[in-house]
Amino acid sequence: MEPVFLNKLVSQNNEWLSVRQAAIAENIANANTPGFGTKDVEPFTSVISKSQLAMTATHGSHLGQTMEAARASDVEKADSWSVSHSGNSVSLEQELMKAGEVARDHSLNASIAKSFHKMYLAAVKP
Repeated sequence: MEPVFLNKLVSQNNEWLSVRQAAIAENIANANTPGFGTKDVEPFTSVISKSQLAMTATHGSHLGQTMEAARASDVEKADSWSVSHSGNSVSLEQELMKAGEVARDHSLNASIAKSFHKMYLAAVKP
């Protein structure tokens, strides 16, 4: 088991967000293209779950792997929005909502990175 580096995790999430934003931009650019189907990327949570990250105890009083594993939650797939007569399945409203999610997640990542940077500086100050 390799250690988890939070800065690396934030960086990976930012890379994933940029790929998702590019897919959303392509969907919006092809909103009037006949027969174009929307594209999206695999959710980041499923990408991370494949990497088998787990918490480890580095001290006897730390919580270790003996804790009960978190239960998986049920995720429902949303119904796709309307498909136009040209066969195009791009919904500008839905794509703009996705773009808003990406912007919000990127802002959250930036806040997390900024907080860790402040903690590092506080730990190094004499």
